[in-house]
Amino acid sequence: MRAVFITGGTTGIGMELAKNYLSQGWKVGVCGRDRQKFEENFTAHRDNISFYNVDVSERNDLKAAIADFSNSIGLDLLIANAGIGYKFKTKIPDFEYSYKMVHINLLGVMYAFEAALDVMIPSGKGQLVAISSIAGYNGLPGVSAYSATKAAVQKYAESLHLDLKQFNIAVTTICPGFVETPLTDTNRHSMPFIMKAPRAAELIVRAIKKKKMIYAFPFIFAAIVRLISMLPRTWYRFIMTRKTFNYSSKE
Repeated sequence: MRAVFITGGTTGIGMELAKNYLSQGWKVGVCGRDRQKFEENFTAHRDNISFYNVDVSERNDLKAAIADFSNSIGLDLLIANAGIGYKFKTKIPDFEYSYKMVHINLLGVMYAFEAALDVMIPSGKGQLVAISSIAGYNGLPGVSAYSATKAAVQKYAESLHLDLKQFNIAVTTICPGFVETPLTDTNRHSMPFIMKAPRAAELIVRAIKKKKMIYAFPFIFAAIVRLISMLPRTWYRFIMTRKTFNYSSKE
């Protein structure tokens, strides 16, 4: 039986990924900060899933959880999915929340990868997956730390993709667009090409199976965002200060 550990696996994309792998017969470990969400969202396949009440910003706790899960059957796949976003997009950053975001969105990925590599390098195989975002391609107004952490995750995983080949360990970066999750429920602006979470999970699982280095979706939205990232930055700044594209409030 193959084994996958998913951080932030009790809601949203992480939950749908866990359910997808459970349906394929995988042994699944998930971590989250709220056991009640786990109890509510997972009623089937309970013999094949393990829950760990862990905050991914706590390095030692996360390492202990992943080690405990992998001790019995190993670890084939680690998906660093846990992340937070801004509830409100403001021109003046909420610095305390931004610092928290760095700990969860960036350091949480690094802690998870560190723990997984303790298992995968000795076994000579495995795959690491980081859930980034299309928001990482450009510095978007109102979500400074979110764009920054997701961009950092992209580059971090890209470097590891090159470094870990010698150990037969694949590294994949996933960059979703808008997906219907608790993270996007608070958005008060248009969300082009928004997708249902189960469908997003299907696409992610497919990309992971193909061991793609980076996978951004939906295709058309990702292509537009990537094109914008290639524009001269004076052009980009001009476009993003237009009211149509700038969703941040004055506060």
